[in-house]
Amino acid sequence: MIGRVTGKLIYKQPPRLLIDVGGVGYELEAPMTAFYDLPEPGGDVSLHTHMVVRDDAHLLFGFSEMRQRDLFRSLLKVSGVGPRVALAILSGLTADDLVACVNAGDAATLTRVPGIGRKTAERLIVDLRDRLDVTGGGDSTLAGTTPLTPEQDAVSALVALGYRPSEATRAVRDAAADDSGVEDLIRAALKSLAGKRA
Repeated sequence: MIGRVTGKLIYKQPPRLLIDVGGVGYELEAPMTAFYDLPEPGGDVSLHTHMVVRDDAHLLFGFSEMRQRDLFRSLLKVSGVGPRVALAILSGLTADDLVACVNAGDAATLTRVPGIGRKTAERLIVDLRDRLDVTGGGDSTLAGTTPLTPEQDAVSALVALGYRPSEATRAVRDAAADDSGVEDLIRAALKSLAGKRA
């Protein structure tokens, strides 16, 4: 799995771009919200990536922020949403706008994105509300600011292991101590989660 690409931007033609990494050109697709952050061709660029492997192609998608990539991955888990639709959503809405739509149950705004009908918008709201662990304040587990705290790092690691954001957050909160490092938090949270599932 390719998680990040750093190199020289050769060209950008939405939604495609080409990055030269040590003489190898990587073709990526990126949402318009990521294109706004790109330099002019010839400039150095570093993108977080997600690779989709299909029978007929290996597709690489690039994002200027890890939060964008996390949202993209959450969108892919929603029934009926593939990479193209997820890319369209993140092109039409910023990460903050998407989280706000989910928090407010705003299907109308989501349906303004090309390819998103009413039923898909409602399904997105229901599925993402659980996956993003949206709170009443409009924040989400994936909406952390950088640099991340040890607790946020630990939650991200547990989510990557397949735990739901809500249970990962609870386990880390329960395991937290004043001087806990990321590894300690993850170890203690995993022990707690394993006990609950046993």
